[in-house]
Amino acid sequence: MKYAARTLAFIARFVVLGLAVAFIIGLFWPGSGAFLRQRFTPPAAITATATGDAPSSGPASYADAVAKAAPSVVNIYANKMVTEQPRQLYSDPVLQRIFSVPTGPARTRRQQNLGSGVIVSDDGYVLTNNHVIANADDIQLLLYDGRVAKARLVGSDDETDLAVLKVDAGNLPAIHMTDPDRRPRVGDVVLAIGNPFGIGQTVTMGIVSAIGRQLNLSSLENFIQTDAAINFGNSGGALVNAHGDLVGINTSLIGQAVGAEGIGFAIPVASARNVLDQIVQTGHVVRGWIGADYGAVPISADSGLPSAARGVVVNDVSPGGPAAIAGIQQRDVLLKIGGEDILDPSDLRRREASFKPGATIEVSGLRSGAAFTSTITPSQRPPTAPMQALQGAK
Repeated sequence: MKYAARTLAFIARFVVLGLAVAFIIGLFWPGSGAFLRQRFTPPAAITATATGDAPSSGPASYADAVAKAAPSVVNIYANKMVTEQPRQLYSDPVLQRIFSVPTGPARTRRQQNLGSGVIVSDDGYVLTNNHVIANADDIQLLLYDGRVAKARLVGSDDETDLAVLKVDAGNLPAIHMTDPDRRPRVGDVVLAIGNPFGIGQTVTMGIVSAIGRQLNLSSLENFIQTDAAINFGNSGGALVNAHGDLVGINTSLIGQAVGAEGIGFAIPVASARNVLDQIVQTGHVVRGWIGADYGAVPISADSGLPSAARGVVVNDVSPGGPAAIAGIQQRDVLLKIGGEDILDPSDLRRREASFKPGATIEVSGLRSGAAFTSTITPSQRPPTAPMQALQGAK
């Protein structure tokens, strides 16, 4: 017992002595700690720190991105004249429906839609949403530098809810678009720039929540979903990345009316660029059509397909359409078109729309379990019902 006590006392004396020496060295040589750490730290640890293995951080500010993109975003005021017939109103709803009759001459008033747009070329072409300017008699743009300019409609596309305007003004800053082949990734920081509620240009920040979203508003949907705040008046505005490059056109949102928050949607820049190019060149958008209705492939043990099969199953064939002429039948399973695998119905709809009418396209698949190949000549897609946005700048 005495031996253990002497040992502990010996160790304690040396610990006290060491602390005293360290205190004196630190007092008269303050840089000694850093010198010793540098002298005795293993080289591998120094290399790991220098090469950035430590967690990286994002930019402290997105001011540069906003300064780059904001001048290209405009406020849109779409005006139309609405004629209304004055009616005598009753307090009782039933009497209102039965006895409301015209009580005087019709009155005309101006109705104004708010929205946003993006300058996409320095010669005055502006992209916005079709529902922002639909049926407008007069379209006015408020530019970033305070100028007010009148715009005319070049063309619109109901299915993608896009419209192209032309403004005759000088010194227009065109936005820089991202490469259409470089889609944003889930988790990327994005900024929404627009004119919410008409209060003036506003920037909101979020991330890409999902890509390739389908809301069943149009067969060509391929939305970017984001939680960047999008409100009434933001429709047609820019969705840009952290470098200020355009990645999408803000178009709609699922609002608080259904209990949702932070769920907004933008049209990808690839789709917007395709519509823009066609409208500028021809005034309208031409899409291919194969004349068949198709859905997801039902997987079962006796289907003859692998468990991870892709493709589509033909549900219906339009009489006299390209698919019928090519011999495509109901319940055919289409696996490839144009030499490329068909991923799912949405993938085929988008690719079908991109086919040039009159070109020949090879399609292959299974019919009653047996492989077959056929050649389809797409025609121009017939008119479809207009797209209806969930919420936006009406």
